[in-house]
Amino acid sequence: MQRGLGRRALHSRWTRSHLRRAAPLGGKARGTRQPSRYLLGLVLGGLVAVMFLPARPLAQQRPVITTPARILAPPTARTPLAIAVAPAEGLPRDTYLRIRGLPQTVALSEGHAIAPGVWAIPLSVLPVLAAIVPIGTQGTADIVIDLMSLDGKVLAEAKTTLVIPVANQPPPAAATAPASPQVGSAALASPPQAAAPNPGDRERALSLYSKGLELLERGDVDAARKFFERAADLGLSQGAMALATSYDPNELAKLKVIGLQANAAAARKWYDRAAELGAAEAGERLRRLGTP
Repeated sequence: MQRGLGRRALHSRWTRSHLRRAAPLGGKARGTRQPSRYLLGLVLGGLVAVMFLPARPLAQQRPVITTPARILAPPTARTPLAIAVAPAEGLPRDTYLRIRGLPQTVALSEGHAIAPGVWAIPLSVLPVLAAIVPIGTQGTADIVIDLMSLDGKVLAEAKTTLVIPVANQPPPAAATAPASPQVGSAALASPPQAAAPNPGDRERALSLYSKGLELLERGDVDAARKFFERAADLGLSQGAMALATSYDPNELAKLKVIGLQANAAAARKWYDRAAELGAAEAGERLRRLGTP
């Protein structure tokens, strides 16, 4: 029994002595656990990989339509609409604005009507987009502006109110001084204004114009032209403008119409008629067409 205890004591002293010799200076024994060089390499490699990973793109900012809360549009004047879309980058291809709620008598300087009171506007023309209000129109209209993708998805929406004040009435003829006769080019500066149609004819003309827009939306251009012409014959400037637009090669190019023959001479004829009826934008369209 004593012999067995002696052996265990000797073995214990030998083990402690061996561990002291194996331990490095100021360190721990070889048998203690230390971080493995392989594990340390993995950690460092992971840190470097994270540092050089490409930055994750931020979530794409949703487009926003900005427009004044109220737009004052006096008759016979071109009123800029001041509509903007931001950001312009990253929008789907062929994105456009759909403006709804316009009075049927109000026209826009750019784009085209796709239904009564509804216009489609390319984003590229927003800086020059204006409303043209004819004489005799007044009141307010709540306008809805939608940013549309080509597949019909609404990407953003905004609202504004179009305010059309009563046009200033000219002073009575007896109170006006006789005007001196104009000579030279000054006599051609302002086109003669046609007499406004009576209320019955105007209502009928607007109905014909609206029917023409419906046919145009369906793609029946020939039938739409007939309704526009009848509206123009009743003295509606919008009818003459719509008819001229259907022949205008510049406007047809904007609409990317295929298979519809342009006719610059017919476009000039009806732009001239629209100018006589008081359409302020007709002169600019004529300038775009150039001389025959």
